[in-house]
Amino acid sequence: MPDREPSATESPARPRRSDATRAAILTAARERFAADGYERATIRAIARDAGIDPSMVMRYYGNKEGLFAAATDIDLRMPDLREVDRAQLGERLVRHFLDVWEHDERLTGMVRVGVTVDAGAERVRSIFRDQLGPVIAAVCPVPEEAAVRAALIASQILGMALARYVVRIPPAAGLGREEVVAWLAPTVQRYLTAERP
Repeated sequence: MPDREPSATESPARPRRSDATRAAILTAARERFAADGYERATIRAIARDAGIDPSMVMRYYGNKEGLFAAATDIDLRMPDLREVDRAQLGERLVRHFLDVWEHDERLTGMVRVGVTVDAGAERVRSIFRDQLGPVIAAVCPVPEEAAVRAALIASQILGMALARYVVRIPPAAGLGREEVVAWLAPTVQRYLTAERP
């Protein structure tokens, strides 16, 4: 019996139109938020970029804040530091974040928005709190200090990212990867493992 093409109603592998529409909206939103920032990006411009009517954006995401939250849903893919030699924790974290920054422009866009808009700042806080916090807590020598240590580490990681990828301060932007690791890893290591001053 010859193979036949499955009908649209039979094919579960065929993407639904709504999935394609959502993907187009999120792609357009990420690009628009990164280019224009949260305040200047409009639902109308994002819809135009996605090639759809603005009402579709509202249908799927409710409002600009809902769209921003969906567009900046970023998985930092944090490593399990419990498997890392204790003396190498700082270096492992710095290398991990360099990989993330260099391969996901959404994070740069989110930080750009985060320094200018409350919704962006809250998004940055929640991502680092929910994803970095538990990883640091798992290796923190004093569990009660995990939140403080995670915040200090975030200050170093975000500070370098802002200088290197957003503002592009020439010395920071021009440093080689190994130079960044050499400068930053000892500070992150200290925040992770040193006794509280």
